[in-house]
Amino acid sequence: MSNGEPGGRTTQPSPPGAGPDEAIRRPAEERHDDELARLRDRDQSEGAALPPGWRLSPRAVRDFILGQPRAGVSPKFYGDDALVDRAIVTLLGRQGLMLVGEPGTAKSMLSELLAAAISGNSNLTVQGTAGTTEDHIRYSWNYALLLAEGPSQRALVPSPVYQAMRSGSIIRFEEITRAAPEIQDTLISILSEKQLMVPEFGADARVVARPGFNLIATANLRDRGVNEMSAALKRRFNFERVSPIADRDQEVELVCHRLGDELGAEGGREPVPRDVVELLVTVCRELRAGVTVEGTALKRLETTMSTAEAVNVAVAAALEARYLGSGVVGPAEVARQFGGVALKDSDEDAKRLRFYIDTVVRQRARSDRSWKAFQLAAAELWD
Repeated sequence: MSNGEPGGRTTQPSPPGAGPDEAIRRPAEERHDDELARLRDRDQSEGAALPPGWRLSPRAVRDFILGQPRAGVSPKFYGDDALVDRAIVTLLGRQGLMLVGEPGTAKSMLSELLAAAISGNSNLTVQGTAGTTEDHIRYSWNYALLLAEGPSQRALVPSPVYQAMRSGSIIRFEEITRAAPEIQDTLISILSEKQLMVPEFGADARVVARPGFNLIATANLRDRGVNEMSAALKRRFNFERVSPIADRDQEVELVCHRLGDELGAEGGREPVPRDVVELLVTVCRELRAGVTVEGTALKRLETTMSTAEAVNVAVAAALEARYLGSGVVGPAEVARQFGGVALKDSDEDAKRLRFYIDTVVRQRARSDRSWKAFQLAAAELWD
């Protein structure tokens, strides 16, 4: 029998909750639109001075990122508050902002939050890869239109950088050191002159950046040797190093916050109990630092054990418990998901993690039921 449509075609029912406006991950300006609106209203009521091209005052940008409970704004970046202040000041001036650090230290998240708050648009992004070309930074052409009517605005395909200059917005350049040096250097004149030349347009060849335009680039310290930036390009940036969160309680708070964003809450219940998050964060911090809270020296894993990895483990453990288990996340679920993050393709990492389980975790398991559950699940999985 046919179902639903003329002509005998069958149709499948739409999954619950599916809709054209749904997305796995929405940009920051959409996820936090209510907070941004409250901060704009506060700026207006207080008569705050807005820098040219900015949608919020610098103080409101800071509050959006670091949180302001009195304004109903939650913190989104944990760690070095002074770093955020310096980043905002940099973007007020002519220099670009370069965020460097180990993988997983929230460089991209910080650049997204800054762009969302300043420009209301965090989607103008260039992704640095070995395949990044000059067209990704400048412009390209619709060759059918180019042949039909010659160089024109209709035929021109603007890059994200071009669009940011025309609209006076922040442009984000992710993993800039993965792009070839000659491609990186395309940015030198753009950052210096704040203009882009389109020779094909003749007398109208110059595109001038509007107020509010600036560039935020990110680079992983582990990629420093991939493509070294030229001295000329480095001079156009203020460099800020984003370090792992030093305070354990702040890292626990961030993981809990991210879990709420990723998974939501069921009946007011946290997706992962706080004591389980604390155990997970302790494991990641010790393997990242190469020393335990008791002072035992460890060999650090080659895999980056950042806060982002802790979030990934917690999300996976919550999904396992929700769909394959009892619905309650415990240390055993965390242990079963931990290997997929910590153990990539390094035999040395497997040995180091085994040593950590057999010594540090086993010792704690003698007096703590949570560590005992973690140790038993890990030993069963990784034997």
